[in-house]
Amino acid sequence: MVLLRRVIGDALRARRQGQHRTLREVSTAANVSLGYLSEIERGQKEASSELLAAICDALGARLSELLSEVSNTLALAENMEGVLVPIDEKASSDRDVSVSVRQESPLKATLHATRKPKRDIVYAA
Repeated sequence: MVLLRRVIGDALRARRQGQHRTLREVSTAANVSLGYLSEIERGQKEASSELLAAICDALGARLSELLSEVSNTLALAENMEGVLVPIDEKASSDRDVSVSVRQESPLKATLHATRKPKRDIVYAA
């Protein structure tokens, strides 16, 4: 499954890097903390529509353009059969899982996945 926040983050990072701008420059222009913008670009945080609009404005892009690009990437992911190919035979272990994209596509950056180890849940009585 492709996460929406990861695709949005990849699209924002690609636009920023395409302009040869730093995280600091864009975070200042969008009035968002550098750390939070970094987390959004890495797909670790969900950005509100207001924040996405501010980041797009700082990048000189329309929010509709970004969302259209994201939509196209998601549609491509949904329609591609067998996009992911396991690299490691130990993919069923509780450790990292590595995947590779079989063909060049906009999903190359989006489909890097790591499965975190399961944690035991302890309930206090």
